[in-house]
Amino acid sequence: MDRRSFIRKGALGGAAAAATSLASPALAQGLPKVTWRLTSSFPKSLDTIYGAAETMANFVNKMTEGNFTIQVFAAGELVPGLQAADAVAAGTVEACHTASYYYWGKDPTYALGTAVPFGLNARQQNGWYYYGGGNDLLNEFYNAQGIHALPCGNTGAQMGGWFSKEINTVEDLKGIKMRIGGFAGKVMEKLGVVPQQIAGGDIYPALEKGTIDASEWVGPYDDEKLGFYKVAPYYYYPGWWEGGATLHAMFNKAAYDALPDAYKAVLDAACEAANGDMLAAYDYKNPAALKSLMASGAQLRPFSAEILTACYNAAQEVFAEISATNPAFKKIYDSQTAFKRDAYVWAQLSEYNFDTFMMIQQRNGAL
Repeated sequence: MDRRSFIRKGALGGAAAAATSLASPALAQGLPKVTWRLTSSFPKSLDTIYGAAETMANFVNKMTEGNFTIQVFAAGELVPGLQAADAVAAGTVEACHTASYYYWGKDPTYALGTAVPFGLNARQQNGWYYYGGGNDLLNEFYNAQGIHALPCGNTGAQMGGWFSKEINTVEDLKGIKMRIGGFAGKVMEKLGVVPQQIAGGDIYPALEKGTIDASEWVGPYDDEKLGFYKVAPYYYYPGWWEGGATLHAMFNKAAYDALPDAYKAVLDAACEAANGDMLAAYDYKNPAALKSLMASGAQLRPFSAEILTACYNAAQEVFAEISATNPAFKKIYDSQTAFKRDAYVWAQLSEYNFDTFMMIQQRNGAL
């Protein structure tokens, strides 16, 4: 069965599915006309991340026969990208599509909605959100900010960024000026890195001029568009600060609460569909982009075990410091950690062993 057809008919339950056979006037009586504006934190040029909001909005429109419409605006068209959640909380717009960790400066708990260093991977994020109580725990926090939120996209594990020189030891990190924000910047700062907050469009000239020495962004598909390999050829992995970065659709709580239950169910289904769609898109696009980057001169380098261990230990210090003074952060972080501990037992037996064997076949030219 076509997935879009299934979601359209299934999300509203039996009553709404039956309503598709009714004449338009009767349908309109059951489903009120609602028009929302959604501001994205992303430009249209980042088609996969920005596109998740459009995917969600399209599902909502189709599942409600056009009665619930969400108009999507790129970053800056209504409000600046990094003020999207603030605009939703204030009621300036009804919705936004953003990364929760952009607002971690207001409260570190926001970071747990997207990704924290050495946190959950993409599949674990979804398991925790949908079955481990993650949605409820985070909305307990978000609701106090005037927001209701749902996962609406995941990048998968990101890359560790572009460096103008090789980084082999912890000592090599000291004094490095790196475009890296939020939680990860706080961890890197403990190792002597000087974090820089720089907008995406300003990263390339900053690297070219030597204003910064390194920058993280997302992964091959998005990174290739910005041409970083021309000015900082060493491409490190993995992006341990974003093992499975979740994006969110955030809704003004009063506007969300006023929706009919059927429309709330539509938002649930549409956001979950967009969540899976974004991850699938990156899984498909990143391999080809990585090959293209390497052909253009990008030089892949792994972070050494020494560096990863030092970063991990620094992250634990930061988690402990914040947990000691922020009960909301501690409650959610402890829930994620407990699930992660058990999830990696299972992953070692299943995904890890299967993937490792298949990677060996790929390296041997047997695929």
